[in-house]
Amino acid sequence: MEAKAYLKYLRIAPRKVQIVADLIRGKDVNTAMAILMQTPKAASEPMIKLLKSAVANAENNNNMDVEKLYVSQVFATPGPILKRVMPRAQGRAYRINKRTSHVTLAVAEKA
Repeated sequence: MEAKAYLKYLRIAPRKVQIVADLIRGKDVNTAMAILMQTPKAASEPMIKLLKSAVANAENNNNMDVEKLYVSQVFATPGPILKRVMPRAQGRAYRINKRTSHVTLAVAEKA
C-alpha cells in the first residue's frame, strides 16, 4: 500500500527538482528528511513540505506505521511553461521560458 502526495505548478524547472528527488528515492522517511534539511537547493524546501504531506496521508488515511515508511517513488514531470520576452539589441526579442514542475512523492511501508 502506498500513500501519495502531489505538488503541482512548482515554479522550478523539472531537471532541477529531479536532482533533489534522486537524493531521497528509496531512503526511509527520517533519513530523507535529514538529507532534504541539509541540501542547499531551492527545490529542497517544497520537497520537505511534500514529504511531510505524504507521511501525514499515510498515517491518517491508510493507518500506516510512520516508523516503517520509506520513499518508494518520487519524480518530477514538466508542467506548463510561462513564456516571457526579453528585449535584445536592434529591436529583437528573445523568448525566456519559465518552466514549472509537477512533483509526485509516494511513501510505502517496509515489510
